[in-house]
Amino acid sequence: MIQTIYVEEEVALHHRTTAVLERFPKADVVMCERYTHVFNNSAQNFRIQKQQPSLILAKKNHKRVLPTPAGYGIGGEHNYYFSHMLNCLYDCRYCFLQGMYRSAHYVLFVNYEDFLDDIHDVAASHQEPSWYFSGYDCDSLAMEPVTRFIDYSLQRFATIDNAFLEIRTKSTQISQLLRIPAAPNAVIAFSFTPQPTATRHEHKVPSVAKRIAAAKKLQQAGWKIGIRLDPMIASDNFRQDYRDLLIQLFTDLDSESIHSVSYGAFRLPRDFFKRIVKLYPREALFAEQLTENAQVVSYSTDREATQRDFIHNELLQYVTEQRIFPCDIA
Repeated sequence: MIQTIYVEEEVALHHRTTAVLERFPKADVVMCERYTHVFNNSAQNFRIQKQQPSLILAKKNHKRVLPTPAGYGIGGEHNYYFSHMLNCLYDCRYCFLQGMYRSAHYVLFVNYEDFLDDIHDVAASHQEPSWYFSGYDCDSLAMEPVTRFIDYSLQRFATIDNAFLEIRTKSTQISQLLRIPAAPNAVIAFSFTPQPTATRHEHKVPSVAKRIAAAKKLQQAGWKIGIRLDPMIASDNFRQDYRDLLIQLFTDLDSESIHSVSYGAFRLPRDFFKRIVKLYPREALFAEQLTENAQVVSYSTDREATQRDFIHNELLQYVTEQRIFPCDIA
């Protein structure tokens, strides 16, 4: 439950600010000039704040739609990401956000129209189809009952030619999606690690079985479903754990209707990694045999290549090569 909500003065009278505040009538409301005064304060501890994050309502003024890093995508030539929120409801120990941000508070940018106007303009600049990824700095669906962002964005995407939306999530908040017709230009992409890994490292996240059940309901309702195995996390039983996960996924889901499957290595920028280790110095995940190359911390090149080859070959038992996309972010 949100106990404190910070509100930028500029959005104090915005209709979405009003709607959010109505959902949390018992929350303390604190006005601020800019969200950065709260969110970027250096005297904060992500780990402590994660126990009881506050919500910040703000306006995103610039750089709303950005090119994805090279190697990030599912086959499109033009790839962009946008973040209507910063930070995530869940608490995955491997998540880069805890190294990227000082604050664990949630930031919700309420000026949705500006995001979709920018996406419209970017799409219009390309003759070829372009892809837009939601869920890079947050979980796209986890707070949908509060934000209603996905509901709004799907309506706008329906009016934008040659634009495709990926909604990436670990959430089971699919009720709103089931109330509307499946969008032909949207992919609901569920992220997975094997359940033993999820139990150890994905705190507050719905179980693998519940996520698969949610994906199955959406698939049966006509939605395009993606599977994201990113990051791949090492374990003593890596091969068997991932085999079991894929069997579970493709037993319950129709493999012929899967839109895409992507996988990627566990990697963190060096500075992010150092901050996370300071937050969780006894975390076994960071005691693994990790290497640093070009200011990126990851498994060794050989170990990473072995993981990739294994996952790719296993996936070929279920989906065609054309639907498998390695995530090769440097």
